[in-house]
Amino acid sequence: MDVGVTTRYSNEPATNSKPSQNNRHAHKAHPSTPNKQVNFQTNSDEKKREKFLTAKYGAHQMALIRKRLRVEMWMYERLQELYGAEDIEIDLDEVLDMDSEMERQQYIRNLLREPQGASENINIFVGDLLEKVKTL
Repeated sequence: MDVGVTTRYSNEPATNSKPSQNNRHAHKAHPSTPNKQVNFQTNSDEKKREKFLTAKYGAHQMALIRKRLRVEMWMYERLQELYGAEDIEIDLDEVLDMDSEMERQQYIRNLLREPQGASENINIFVGDLLEKVKTL
């Protein structure tokens, strides 16, 4: 007598039999991910953090920078006293690039217009500025 057992070697369930509870979970396909990068969502309410590049200077270089800033701040304050809200700019780099003191004086005087009755103040300002520029 022949007794046979039919065995399926496939992962697919038989068409005429119901899959068991355990087999249902085994046959679910895993969802595929198109890329493996993770994107973190940030709150749009948060401010974007500003980034600053800082440099470390030696003591001598910092002393020169401070000296230059003191001259520029002095010049700005004096121009505010003389001209008020009027915007007058003097480029110290151009003044420093000039060879003679006469050229420097003429350049500064051309940038400044004489306020009423203040020619003496302008002369003092120009003289003081030229003295300060010599130290740079």
